[in-house]
Amino acid sequence: MSFIPQNIPEGAIRFNTDSSKMEVWNGQKWMQVAVSSPNLNGGARGLTVGGFDGSNRIDTVEFITITSAGNAADFGDLTGNAGRNGSCASNVRALRGGGYTGSSNVDVIDEHEFASTGNFNDFGDLTLARGQIGSLSNATRGVWAGGNPETDRIDFVTIAASGNAIDFGNLSAAKQSPCGCANPTRGLWMGGEITPNNVNTIDSITIASTGDAQDFGDLTANSRLGTGFSNSIRGFKATGDGQSGKIDFLTIATLGHAINFGSLSQSRDEGGGMASSIRGVIAGGYTPSYVNTMDYIAIPTQGNAVDFGDLSAVRAFLGDGATSNAHGGL
Repeated sequence: MSFIPQNIPEGAIRFNTDSSKMEVWNGQKWMQVAVSSPNLNGGARGLTVGGFDGSNRIDTVEFITITSAGNAADFGDLTGNAGRNGSCASNVRALRGGGYTGSSNVDVIDEHEFASTGNFNDFGDLTLARGQIGSLSNATRGVWAGGNPETDRIDFVTIAASGNAIDFGNLSAAKQSPCGCANPTRGLWMGGEITPNNVNTIDSITIASTGDAQDFGDLTANSRLGTGFSNSIRGFKATGDGQSGKIDFLTIATLGHAINFGSLSQSRDEGGGMASSIRGVIAGGYTPSYVNTMDYIAIPTQGNAVDFGDLSAVRAFLGDGATSNAHGGL
């Protein structure tokens, strides 16, 4: 007779000392967690996309190798300046959607492949021009939600096929500045602003379908303009309105509230988040002084972030304007 463990919550994680592998409980059995990442110049590649340098919105894209700490290097340029955009990716192609130029919101979607550096190219348009937009993706779809002007609209594209975004459904409420994360099945948008208040709500969608978002749970505090990132098991919200250094995390497969993971090396807002299966990197932000700091965390553990390296210059207004080719949606 097989032994069925009792009272194990779906989404629980363990380290199997026999196999030396991380495993997740799917409700019926322990499943091994894949920890491989695309190998580009030695490891998974993360991009910071656009932002604000303290004076102007910029078109700069920089890259890091997430698996090895070090400073960022130039990747190329966007098709135009954009802060507070929403970036997402497959393991082949990175997309940037929307953003604010300093004078107007844009509906632009542009793209570039991770494997080679260079300037981004036109992909298509969002259904609505907006900045302060949340983004997430799996291997097939890129999805954007919310934004300024305040909206509940959710758009999506097929990442491999250039073209304009189409309607996916609606958030639980019109909001700006949510931040996104995903596993291959489920996407989450965390926090945001419903004028004049910041909120702690977390909305959930099934990425492969279309339809309206459903309630998932709550963050530990009201927050907007945070950055979201994930591996396939855990989702994270770091930075956010109020120069808080706190990092929240949750198990994406299991409905519920976020809990505290640890803290950044310094309290700051509006950095950008990138992830591999085992490491999350938070880049830039303001304290309120603008910084080029990059921190990283070990995703399977809990604890405070430590130094990763530096961006080439101070940068903020990233929010969801960073992505990788090894995030949790892939």
